[in-house]
Amino acid sequence: MSDSSPSDRALRALADSIGQALPRQSADGADDDVPVAATVVIVRDGAGGPEVLMIERPDRGSFAGAWVFPGGKLDPADGDAADETAAARRAGARETREETGLHLDADALVLLSRWNPPPGIERRIRTWFFVAGDPGGEQALAPDEVITAEWVRPAAMLTRHARAEVTLYPPTWVTLHHLADHPDAEAMIAAARMGGIPRFETVARRGADGPMLLWHGDAEYDGDAAAEDAASRHRLEIASLPWIYTRTG
Repeated sequence: MSDSSPSDRALRALADSIGQALPRQSADGADDDVPVAATVVIVRDGAGGPEVLMIERPDRGSFAGAWVFPGGKLDPADGDAADETAAARRAGARETREETGLHLDADALVLLSRWNPPPGIERRIRTWFFVAGDPGGEQALAPDEVITAEWVRPAAMLTRHARAEVTLYPPTWVTLHHLADHPDAEAMIAAARMGGIPRFETVARRGADGPMLLWHGDAEYDGDAAAEDAASRHRLEIASLPWIYTRTG
């Protein structure tokens, strides 16, 4: 992997940001100073199994050169910030339409997860992830925001990332990982409806092998290596490719 590759630059940016991270406080999950965004995982059944729609960002701006799900930040037209979930639904549908030309019913979006970034890092965005079935229709990609779009099986995209062929960021990577074992698109949506709302309150650490991200359920989440269940793990190790996600219990 060359020093100038987008994957390498993204990995270095993630590693550098971890050095700025601070311990989490109870109010971090609702910090009004953190911008809020929404993204939509659009799913369909392909010839080889369930697929998700992913778009490639231009090599500039937020998530430069990365493959992501359609989405973007909330704006005032999306509604009252006091009801952040509803505003995020509207933002997800709006951004999907603007970026891909696909029309989604905001009220029908199924909440998949919410991601809170580690406190202290330079670029922080609280992001709501939703899932929806393919609405059909012709794609019309926004040329200033999207290089290309592709329907891809989640496991195939993870393999491409492991080979340094594409750039992914941790929330996208973990979402693909969780979707990879579902047999069809209906199962992906049903699992989101039944599984509650996973909240990824992220903590950044440097482990023995390099940077990693931790979430509730990891013995080192609160910085206590002598936790009662020291073997408990919920983390993503990002020091090198392929990334390693571990969740026990």
